[in-house]
Amino acid sequence: MFQVDINCDLGESFGRYKLGEQEEILKYVTSANIACGFHSGDPTVMRETVKMAIANGVKIGAHPGLPDLNGFGRREMAITPQQGYDMVVYQIGALQGFLSTFNEKMQHVKPHGALYNMAAKDPKLAEAIAQAVYDVSPSLILFGLSGSELTKAGEKLGLQTAHEVFADRTYQADGSLTSRSQSDALITDQEQSVAQVVKMVAEGKVVSQQNTEVSLRADTICIHGDGEHALDFAKYINERLAKNNIKVSAICNWEA
Repeated sequence: MFQVDINCDLGESFGRYKLGEQEEILKYVTSANIACGFHSGDPTVMRETVKMAIANGVKIGAHPGLPDLNGFGRREMAITPQQGYDMVVYQIGALQGFLSTFNEKMQHVKPHGALYNMAAKDPKLAEAIAQAVYDVSPSLILFGLSGSELTKAGEKLGLQTAHEVFADRTYQADGSLTSRSQSDALITDQEQSVAQVVKMVAEGKVVSQQNTEVSLRADTICIHGDGEHALDFAKYINERLAKNNIKVSAICNWEA
């Protein structure tokens, strides 16, 4: 039997602005990436999201992003590796404070948006982020784009590293995600999304936009909690994975 983690970006509401159906979607994921206040989220949202994740038995990770609320952390910024390191340490620390009040351990760290994509291609930034995670705690799991510079950096340091794939994104021939600036970046057809996920988990391959098969490793699947049909898709993907003999479980609970 194959096994895979399902992760979702959560805690991305801010002040009076609510994003996503957190309480419901937590019933269908195994890992939650909680925004730490830079790209979205605020202290109250962080605490409430931590509380809900624990109540649903969902493992918790920090979701550090660039300091860009207006752009939701999806616009690239010119930062040095040291600045990237500092941002990640700072944001992990913010979430860790709330976890401590619930006596809960952090499972993982997954960079957000532009920071994630920059680290996927920039070896120096990837090394700085991996080092930040390692320095906070070597027991943390680093989530990164499958086969990217970030996963390579994590493995080089000796971190447990989860190779991430995306249910609702298209891929390029080099294994990178299609830029959101392109019209074909997102997969909106539910059947197409699930078929892509099953192929990635069971075969270790994805068909790129150039119609070539790209090899990858699928440890964790990202589903986005802010989509119009996010909740329905979360339910459906669980059903389809079960039918394809794929066990859904948080990485820290995986059987050897």
